[in-house]
Amino acid sequence: MVHLPYTVVLIVPTGIGATIGGYAGDALPVARAISQVCDRLITHPNVLNGAQLYWNLPNTFYVEGYGLDRFARGDWGLQPVHQNRVGLILDQGLEPELQTRHLQVADATRATLGLDITDYILTDTPLEINLGIASSGTSWGTIGNPDSLLRAAETLITQAKVQAIAVVVRFPDELDSLALDNYRHGQGVDPLAGAEAVISHLIVRQFGIPAAHAPALMPLPLEPNLSPRAAAEELGYTFLPCVLVGLSRAPQFVYTEGVNLKSTLVDSVIWGNQVDAVIIPETACGGSAILSFSHRNTRIITVAENKTRLQVTPESLGIQALKVNSYLEALGVLVAHRAGISVSVLHPTVSSLNCFSKTRD
Repeated sequence: MVHLPYTVVLIVPTGIGATIGGYAGDALPVARAISQVCDRLITHPNVLNGAQLYWNLPNTFYVEGYGLDRFARGDWGLQPVHQNRVGLILDQGLEPELQTRHLQVADATRATLGLDITDYILTDTPLEINLGIASSGTSWGTIGNPDSLLRAAETLITQAKVQAIAVVVRFPDELDSLALDNYRHGQGVDPLAGAEAVISHLIVRQFGIPAAHAPALMPLPLEPNLSPRAAAEELGYTFLPCVLVGLSRAPQFVYTEGVNLKSTLVDSVIWGNQVDAVIIPETACGGSAILSFSHRNTRIITVAENKTRLQVTPESLGIQALKVNSYLEALGVLVAHRAGISVSVLHPTVSSLNCFSKTRD
């Protein structure tokens, strides 16, 4: 009997105040559990990044959000790798001490974890990040000098021959005090998330290689009543370790057309039409990836208890989805789906077979 790998995509969009996955790494336990009931789990940095905390999941693929959208659409495939050569971009806006600290983080991951971090570069101008919270309650951000970021990335790719890029950008310390206080107490939206998505999207869209971002901030004053979900972000001054670990084995992108067409012949490449199930918060179904998967033979599972600041349900978009209350229930659905068992029969009452009558002219 041919074994077909069971493939799951886990999505928790960033910057929308998700009650699970809206903080640094608090969706990682969900990813760990799902990875045990599938052959391949594809997810994105917002799920797997936990600042200085991370977890090795051998069957899990770390895919940046823009790349995940292109994968879902069928434009890009995912080529698993044993190891990437990772380059590091540091924002010129970093103070000398923060520059040194983050270079020491990179050296620590080389010496302690054996990662292949080869070169770093400073941007030629400060990147100048601006942050805000929209009226919907979601976070947004802009980058003042995107060309400087892209020039730095191009240098690392063309001259240092890196295969993935980590970016450390100086974020403003003067955050909205109420929004920050709410977030630290487990009730708000991550004020950094909107800008972080812009940074990684720019590089992946322009160069088609894995990229992820770690913000640089000065440590906040001690908060004795800190929410456990926000605690990972306050262990120190750096968010970089989890990014470097994720990028070290992030799959490379291959294209249906373009310079590496021959890579599509490799048997190990994963394509969007091979995804069996996608899991997403119930009110966050408006993203490009979900819209693409809704046109495939992919089981879409929405989780009600992972509430967000959005109200984009599958019903509002005409998307057929299986609604569950919790990620624990979603795990049961995945087990049944993988076994080829209809979840409709896993209840005390089973309905009779419907009689279908064809309408005649």
